[in-house]
Amino acid sequence: MIETATLGGGCFWCLEAVFLELRGIEKVVSGYAGGHTSNPTYQAVCSETTGHAEVVQIAFDTTQISFRDILNVFFTIHDPTTLNRQGNDIGESYRSIVLYHTPEQLETTKTVITEFSSIYDQPIVTQVKPLEQFFSAESYHQNYYARNPNQGYCIGVVAPKVAKARKHFTQMLRK
Repeated sequence: MIETATLGGGCFWCLEAVFLELRGIEKVVSGYAGGHTSNPTYQAVCSETTGHAEVVQIAFDTTQISFRDILNVFFTIHDPTTLNRQGNDIGESYRSIVLYHTPEQLETTKTVITEFSSIYDQPIVTQVKPLEQFFSAESYHQNYYARNPNQGYCIGVVAPKVAKARKHFTQMLRK
């Protein structure tokens, strides 16, 4: 069965690159959600006037990977304790957010946050709210890391997150 998850944890290029490597992930689309305007552009989201976060929408096969597994990866590869920030990416658009699609996803998210709370020294500030609307990002943002592995941001920020995921979730990688 195919389900959908929508997550934001800083720059969407990082999340997309990691999740595309996992078994059971059918599709990852970078985009925007959690804001108050329709059809936002990258420039508008970066201007911090739309309320949107950079997110990825993940289609996954529940017979191969669970929503809980996806959240375990998510909470491992980004810092859910920094408000409106991931590393040098600062602003509401870089916030940690889970936009749930079902009541079951909400309950699983609450459980996983409770479990991860004992791992971090600071409180988890991940926003949890229902998905209202998802907007796909511009085409040049899709599959960005695979197309631009030698770009500076990809080398310095995306690649270390991919390496961390490969190290911690070896059993979940595509063969």
